[in-house]
Amino acid sequence: MRDGSDGITAAIEGGRVVTPEGVVEGTVLLSGERITGIGEAPAGVERIDAAGRLVAPGIVDIHGDAFERQLMPRPRTTFSPEIALTETDRQMRANGITTAFYGVSVSWEPGIRGPESAREIIEALTRLQPLFSVDTRLHIRWETFALDAVDTVIGWMDGPSAPIIAFNDHTTPEIHTPPPPHKREVHAARAGLSVAEYEAMIDRVWERRDEVPAAIERVAAAARERGAVLLAHDERTVAERQRYRALGAVTSEFPMTRETAMAAQEAGEHTILGAPNVVRGGSHNGMMSAGPAAKEGLCTVLTSDYYYPAPLHAAFRLVREGMALTEAWSLVSTNAAEAAGLPDRGCIAEGQRADLVIIDDSLPELPRVTASYVAGRQVYAGA
Repeated sequence: MRDGSDGITAAIEGGRVVTPEGVVEGTVLLSGERITGIGEAPAGVERIDAAGRLVAPGIVDIHGDAFERQLMPRPRTTFSPEIALTETDRQMRANGITTAFYGVSVSWEPGIRGPESAREIIEALTRLQPLFSVDTRLHIRWETFALDAVDTVIGWMDGPSAPIIAFNDHTTPEIHTPPPPHKREVHAARAGLSVAEYEAMIDRVWERRDEVPAAIERVAAAARERGAVLLAHDERTVAERQRYRALGAVTSEFPMTRETAMAAQEAGEHTILGAPNVVRGGSHNGMMSAGPAAKEGLCTVLTSDYYYPAPLHAAFRLVREGMALTEAWSLVSTNAAEAAGLPDRGCIAEGQRADLVIIDDSLPELPRVTASYVAGRQVYAGA
């Protein structure tokens, strides 16, 4: 790129620009990896035609684990990280995701969510980093009953990716409200165990429940020491929200009840729900519906969860249902960046990273990303 006056290197012109103040007609000016502002393009810079299309901040996906389906599309059927994770990167950028947090589970169970698998995935993410186009980061989903993994999780906090740490407790519900047999079979198959072996393992893990509170305190203290972003996942009660808030987890991820989400809202905290929930018109497991929650302010961030196309389509579904585009898009960009502790992205404004997407919204029910930019570099070009 050639530099124009004021160091401007490129201009995205002719589009409708999603800004914090609203959608405006204008030209987005770039200077290398940064956005300079909205204005007139000087002579001699690269011009990118966005006529008739939307120009929006890139999607910040704070929690996505659909890569697991690339690694293991069927139980006991696995593919190499090189194939699976580079394919995941391609899917992300084609759907407007420019910052991605890989939700890597660290559980007590073996298989794809066990500590050894987590280590392999994290090492692969580090090794493959030069091949990724999306800004790739780590979200460690620590199962609080995975007591033998505490030292490992704390060690990962000192890694190069400054991971998000989320507290997960899927063990207590397995004991108090066991899932139906077909769901238990899915969990057992994912772990590579028979149902009987899986149930025996749960019982052994549950015997150590008195050790869990101290382990949570230790992980939380290590995260606070390092300034890591802490999330609490699947909180069931207001008391749980209060407990994790006191530990430094000031964002509620997938609150299980309306009351818990309201407690977070009243405290000025972010609440994260799944974008697939919005796209499908409700939760797949009978929990809070994300669309109405977003309209009420009980959901401030939408994430891909288990389906990478979902954030793009969820935002536009909310627009079709009456939400302003700027507000809907902030759920997958501005608010998500804030919850992730990334103040340098998520909106189109002077000094922000040039993480941008160009969207053809001529079919409102089927928005289509035609270009994605990460730090000013085009990483995807659609038809």
